[in-house]
Amino acid sequence: MPFRKQVTYSERPNHAARAAHAKGDQLFRTYDTSYIRPKKSKGPIVATIILVLLLIAGAVFIALRFAAPPTQELLPEGESAVITVTSGEGATDIGSSLAEAQLVHSSQEFIDAVRAAGAESSLIPGTYLFEGGVTPEEIVTILQTGPSATGINVTIPEGITREATAALFEEATGGRITADAFLAASSDASQWAETYPFLASAGTNSLEGFLFPKTYLVTAADDATSVVTMMLNQFQTETAGLSFDYPQSQGLSVYQAVNLAAIIEREVSNDPASMAKVASVFYNRLASDRPYLESDATTAYEVGREPTAEEVHAQTPYSTYANPGLPPTPICSPGLPSLQAVCNPEQTPYLYFYSTVSDDGQVTTYFAETYEEHQNNIAQG
Repeated sequence: MPFRKQVTYSERPNHAARAAHAKGDQLFRTYDTSYIRPKKSKGPIVATIILVLLLIAGAVFIALRFAAPPTQELLPEGESAVITVTSGEGATDIGSSLAEAQLVHSSQEFIDAVRAAGAESSLIPGTYLFEGGVTPEEIVTILQTGPSATGINVTIPEGITREATAALFEEATGGRITADAFLAASSDASQWAETYPFLASAGTNSLEGFLFPKTYLVTAADDATSVVTMMLNQFQTETAGLSFDYPQSQGLSVYQAVNLAAIIEREVSNDPASMAKVASVFYNRLASDRPYLESDATTAYEVGREPTAEEVHAQTPYSTYANPGLPPTPICSPGLPSLQAVCNPEQTPYLYFYSTVSDDGQVTTYFAETYEEHQNNIAQG
């Protein structure tokens, strides 16, 4: 029996079969099979996102950690800043204070210096005075040493007045110690006399003459009173080996001896070798029947500049041409050589002296017993 292939409705289509087939094909193509398809896991996508975020965070951290410090303008040399480190503060807090004061580029720069030095537990609390230009490493060293290691050196030259001294401290401390505060603290010697016996004869005069010329370290903890104390301590130390017996034998108190030393300082500070001889001139004048010192320097103190011939002879308190004896107060802070000259003068017959300065700065002082000799020295000088 011959084989007969079974024919489906689509192989021998009639109109109905073709219509049914088309409808079934359409239904199959549009049928939503999402409910019966296997669901894809979201795990790999989430993990990838997390990994990317972690990588970004790590990159940002590394960039911030190792990036060059910002180019913040630092405090220039010659200026200073006061930093107070309180108990319990760590490198981060201190670094923030230093950065705010423009002493370091950033807090992190200081933290790195602390860690490099292994100084995390050895930073000493206190008030510090830092000058511009100090490095983070130097700051760490200072903080390990303590507040006494910081400060500003203020040099007070010989022959300077009290007012000029006050101005120097104000300038050096950026106004923290004002000139007015210094002048107030040094205005009345009687307030200091109990502590410093050498002021006993100064009365209520100012401390002019006793503010010893020297270089002083002024820390952040110092104020006008402590600075004046330092200067009086220095006077006491410097003059400890001096005897005021000779000036006292000539009728001068310690205050008057300092007064005389200040005049010598202003007259011949550029010729220290002649100071003891100049001291003898002034002692001889004070002991004479015409006890006029005739020093232009005393009037210069009064007028605040080089005086004119009329001014030095005018009837004013500090004119030693118009008034016999010493001026009312010292006119500057004498150095130790001037004080030594007053305490141990040469013994001479001279009543006059005259100084010249050569082109190369060489100072020569001429002495004379008579006015005629003195005029001759001036003519030849």
